[in-house]
Amino acid sequence: MIEVVLLDTALEVDQFRLVPTILVAAMLTLFLGIGYFFRVAAVDELWVAGRSIGPVENGMAIGANWMSAASYLGVAALVATVGYFGLAYVVGWTTGYFLLLIFMAAQFRRFGKYTAPDFVGDRFYSSRARAIAAFTTLAIAFVYAIGQASGMGLMGRYIFGVSYEVGVILLMAVTIGYVVLSGMLGTTKNMAVQYIILIIAFTVGLYATGWSQGWTTVFPYLEAGPETAAAADIETQLVEPFAFTSYYGWIALAFSLIVGTCGLPHVLVRFYTVENERTARWSTVWGLFFICILYWGTAIYAVFGGILYDESSLVATGGEGEGFMHMSGEDADALVVLTTELAGLPEWLVGLVAAGAVAAALATTAGLFITASSAAAHDIYTNLYKPNATQREQMIVGRSTILAVGILVTLIGLNPPALIGELVAMAFAIAGCIFFPVFFLGLWWENTTREGAITGMLVGMFISFGAIINDTIYPMYIEGVDPANIEAADALIPTLAETVPGVSSALVGVPIVFAVIIGVSFVTEDPPEDVKRLVRQCHSPEPMDQMDSAEDVATDGGIEESSDD
Repeated sequence: MIEVVLLDTALEVDQFRLVPTILVAAMLTLFLGIGYFFRVAAVDELWVAGRSIGPVENGMAIGANWMSAASYLGVAALVATVGYFGLAYVVGWTTGYFLLLIFMAAQFRRFGKYTAPDFVGDRFYSSRARAIAAFTTLAIAFVYAIGQASGMGLMGRYIFGVSYEVGVILLMAVTIGYVVLSGMLGTTKNMAVQYIILIIAFTVGLYATGWSQGWTTVFPYLEAGPETAAAADIETQLVEPFAFTSYYGWIALAFSLIVGTCGLPHVLVRFYTVENERTARWSTVWGLFFICILYWGTAIYAVFGGILYDESSLVATGGEGEGFMHMSGEDADALVVLTTELAGLPEWLVGLVAAGAVAAALATTAGLFITASSAAAHDIYTNLYKPNATQREQMIVGRSTILAVGILVTLIGLNPPALIGELVAMAFAIAGCIFFPVFFLGLWWENTTREGAITGMLVGMFISFGAIINDTIYPMYIEGVDPANIEAADALIPTLAETVPGVSSALVGVPIVFAVIIGVSFVTEDPPEDVKRLVRQCHSPEPMDQMDSAEDVATDGGIEESSDD
């Protein structure tokens, strides 16, 4: 039985707000309309938007895909409550895109498949490898989307005055509806619109807060120094490095987020939606630009929100309240919106900021659902179960998967096992441990064998899922510990929880998986020569056309997938 979580927050919730409701209703209607207008009838459009997306539009889609509830709400929450440690999220999530730009974006596009499991299955000439990759894709989408559902519930509670659980159900239903209708083409068009909405809402709220308090004038990103010092006077730990964790903990988290970025299927599939490898590179550059605009502001929101929260807390408790770093998890997750409310901004403007959070959660959830549906319909149903499946059958399986995953995410989102940012970090750790080594070696070392890849992915699964079971699933679902109060001592193996935590297991997992893949590849038979030629084509200096892939231009005209299993 699913227990509905009851969230208490200083945000003035549980009352209907007309103007914010109109804003969000208009926004959701627009998304559904775009989804209907760009509805798809072919699998190319459903999975990769017909490879027709331009660099700026794809960059905006990358930004929207990336600017989830975790980025829009969660990063400011983490910086405000754990200070310097929270910056690991900004560093990790941004640096990962530089690795993608330099080492993987163009190479992935040249490979020219539909999904991440498609790459694994063809590169490692193995249906077993494809099946493991498809399962991992579904697991990542599921864990990542729970954090988005939590953000939707919080914002639904503020905007519509409904309960948290009704907010989750309502907004998840809209997301499921337009993704089922539109597929990748309509979802990408929606992501571009969603990015514009969310970045305007986020930036307007930040500027308005600074102006209303007399803190900033033109460029709050560089003018917030005195406010940062004031916040540090209230909470010295805000700017104290490693006050909440060790140096090892900070490095482990940042590293996991970096490699996790390079292993997330819903990020990599964006490179399949563009015409060629040059557009893939420029998409990444534009995506980084759009992402940086928001990330730069999250720390400023944390400072502004922290000061305002502290002032309101002291007033409410007669000057004896605790500082802002002791705010509840629910207050922290709503901090961006709460900041604008505490600043006394008009209700419509606070509602606009909340609507931006909804747009952020919707965009990321849509991308996750598309990757989950493609893994089920394209990789499992068509490639592993029924090779001669018709387009209609693939569409039915894909849309059924979106519906099923959406319902499961909604149910778990009613009682999320961690804060938004922490849930997303777990998804990154899974992607980093399992996918990053096989993606990187698969593109850059032609002698990587299927046996090495399969063994490495299984080891990565053991490490990443084992760490989450140890320090999150076991304490919460077996011992009944409140998720907000889980500590390392509550874990099944406390020592392991400190060295290999579920949110940052990749620092230990990735080197081990790399070593396993390389070691096993050395002692097993080399890949077929046609596969090696395929890898070389991923690095060819020759430009490619819209529907080309490395397979098309390989010297023998392509490969045939070997059957090992």
